[in-house]
Amino acid sequence: MKILIAEDDLASRKFLFKLLSQYGECDLVVDGLEALDAFLMSLKEGDPYDLICLDIMMPKVDGVKALKAIRDMENQKGILSENRSKVIMTTALAETQFVQNAFEIGCEAYAAKPIDTAKLVEVLQKLGLIAKKE
Repeated sequence: MKILIAEDDLASRKFLFKLLSQYGECDLVVDGLEALDAFLMSLKEGDPYDLICLDIMMPKVDGVKALKAIRDMENQKGILSENRSKVIMTTALAETQFVQNAFEIGCEAYAAKPIDTAKLVEVLQKLGLIAKKE
């Protein structure tokens, strides 16, 4: 699995990397602009991300705007919804409006910080990204 982690907080970035790197190759970026660059490059190379973890509050471009741009790029490329990158928004905010906007734009899930490892693994299983452990 190919994973993009867009997170400006160092501790959160390290935590997600440690957790998710056991499931696949992780690329790390620190703001929404870098996330869009990495995503665009993965599309150009014909090897898009399977999973993108987007922090809602990031410098330059926030996670919701980055998500919208990612979905727009996928639509322009004619990528079917079942083949799109799965996006999990991460947030320390209890701001339901941001989360609601992200779901309307097309994220698959969101994780509140501090992230519950077991819950995140469960979400990855529900999204079909990792196999359920027997």
